[in-house]
Amino acid sequence: MTSYVTSSAKAEMSELRRLKGLLPPELQSWVTVEGTTEVNPPLIRCEEIGKDQVEVQIDLVKWDTLAMDQRNLLFWHEVARIQNDTIPKDGWEMAALAIGLGGAVGELWVQDGLLLLLALALCGVSGWRLYQKNNGEKRLKELVEADEKAISLATRFGYSLPNAYKSLGSALKTLIDITPSKRQRSAYEARLSALKKSANKAKSKSRSMNDDY
Repeated sequence: MTSYVTSSAKAEMSELRRLKGLLPPELQSWVTVEGTTEVNPPLIRCEEIGKDQVEVQIDLVKWDTLAMDQRNLLFWHEVARIQNDTIPKDGWEMAALAIGLGGAVGELWVQDGLLLLLALALCGVSGWRLYQKNNGEKRLKELVEADEKAISLATRFGYSLPNAYKSLGSALKTLIDITPSKRQRSAYEARLSALKKSANKAKSKSRSMNDDY
């Protein structure tokens, strides 16, 4: 039993080192890759852990069930989100909204017009920021853009363009099959649909270039 645990830990460390090697050189000094210890965590996600420091967190148990090429493309998707600066930031908005609402109620009681306006302004700014963060169309656009960049990163690391598309498409299909959340499945399905359109466009462009020659 001890031998199995040791072997499993070594395999996990080896995979984390391998993924670290898949980071573009310009990210390696400030992006870390770690296995998550949370209960029922997402498969993979990014999180800011300090000023100019980002951590990619992976559920290594679920991760181990995926094929190598699927892992690579899903990892590069997260890398692309870091490069595009679309990973979630510290959630100050909820705290600001609570302070603003509390301040507004308090100022209504003491009837201080200026402070009431300031409290309402704080509510407005934080509420708008929360709306932007949770806007489905905006989030989907960011995810699709990260998929496109993941394809580009894959070619940078030696994948052919068709194989990059195939690997990411296969990974998204697998996630659709294993994800119980209907909302999350819909997001994966939308990404897969956008990926197919992009692949067809790239194929048509390649044919056109070949015809020119």
